[in-house]
Amino acid sequence: MRNEHGEAADAPTVVDLRSDTVTRPTEAMYARMRSAPLGDDGLDADPTACALEETAAVMLGKAAGLFVPSCTMGNLLAILAQVQRSEQVLLEAQAHMLQTERGAATLTGAFLYGIAGTDGAMDLDRLEDALRPSASPLRTAMIALETSHNAAGGTVLPPDHMAAVAGIARARGIKVHLDGARLFNAATHLGVAPADLAAHVDTVSLCLSKGLSAPVGAVLAGDGPVIAAARRLRKMIGGTQRQVGIVAAAGLEAITVMGARLAEDHDRARQLSDGLNAMPPLAATAPQTNIVQVDVSRTGWDSARWVADLDAAGIRSRPLGARRLRLVTHRHIAPADVDRAVAAFRACLDAA
Repeated sequence: MRNEHGEAADAPTVVDLRSDTVTRPTEAMYARMRSAPLGDDGLDADPTACALEETAAVMLGKAAGLFVPSCTMGNLLAILAQVQRSEQVLLEAQAHMLQTERGAATLTGAFLYGIAGTDGAMDLDRLEDALRPSASPLRTAMIALETSHNAAGGTVLPPDHMAAVAGIARARGIKVHLDGARLFNAATHLGVAPADLAAHVDTVSLCLSKGLSAPVGAVLAGDGPVIAAARRLRKMIGGTQRQVGIVAAAGLEAITVMGARLAEDHDRARQLSDGLNAMPPLAATAPQTNIVQVDVSRTGWDSARWVADLDAAGIRSRPLGARRLRLVTHRHIAPADVDRAVAAFRACLDAA
C-alpha cells in the first residue's frame, strides 16, 4: 500500500530535504506509464517518447526536442552538437555544468572557462573581456547559462541579463545554451512561460525528475538540425533506449501538469528560511525558488556534524563545504514537515 506521495505506507517518517530529485512519481504518472503506447526508440521510434519531445519543444518555444536519460546528458549533447574540439565554452564560474559536469570536457574536447558572477549571473564586463581576441587563442563557440542556478541557492537569472548575454553572443556568431534543469521553477518565480526564458537561447535542457516529479529523464530542445545531430550523438554515447515510452509517459505528465504546483515548493522554502533565520546563530538565504542554503559557521559545529545530528532527528540534509547546508523543498514537503525541520534545528542548537 502506498500513501499520497507514492511511498510505502509503513515507511519510516523522514523529512527529506536533500534534493527535489527524491520526488516520487504521482499516481497519474503511474497510470500513464501503464497505458503508454510503446515502440522501439532505436528503430522506428517510440510514440510516447515522440509525444514528449514534441510537447516539450512547443512548451520551450523550440522546433524539436530529444528525450535523454538525464539533464547531464542533455547538456553534454548540446556541446557535442554545437562546439568543435579545441573550442571554448564560457559559463558562470559556479555553474553546474562547470563544477559538477565538467567531466564532459573529456568527451567533447572543448574547454570550459568560468566567468565570475553574482547570484549565478556572470559579470558582463568580464564576459566581454573573455571574448576579446587577445584573451585566448581558443575560439569561443558557446556561452552557457543556468536558471534557476543551483550553486547560487536557486536564484533566477533576470530576463534582461539573459537578453544581454544573448546579444553579446549573437553579435559574434556564438551559440547560447541554457542549463534549465529547474527552468520551470525559474519561470514560476518570474510569472512567465518557460518559452519566454528559452527564447534567449539556441538550445535548452530541462530536467523532468526534480520538482516535476518524473522518475527519470530530461529533454534537450533546439532547432531541427541541432536536435537531429544530438539524436545521432545520443546513440553514439549509449543514450538510445528501447521501449522508453514507459518513462516518457511520466515525463509528459510532469511537463503538462506538475509545473503548476511549483509555487507551493517556493512557499515552503520561504517558510523554512524564515524559521531558521529566527534562530541566530543560523543564517539562511532568502530563497527565490525551492533551495535554501544555511550558514552554520557561527554555531561551533561544522556541516558534517549538523548533517549527522539532523539525520538522527529524522531530517535529511546535505553539506555544502564545511560551513553550509543545502535544503531543498519539493512536493513531499508539507508545512508540517517544515515546522518539524525547524524544530529539529532548534533542538540541535539547544543541545549544543
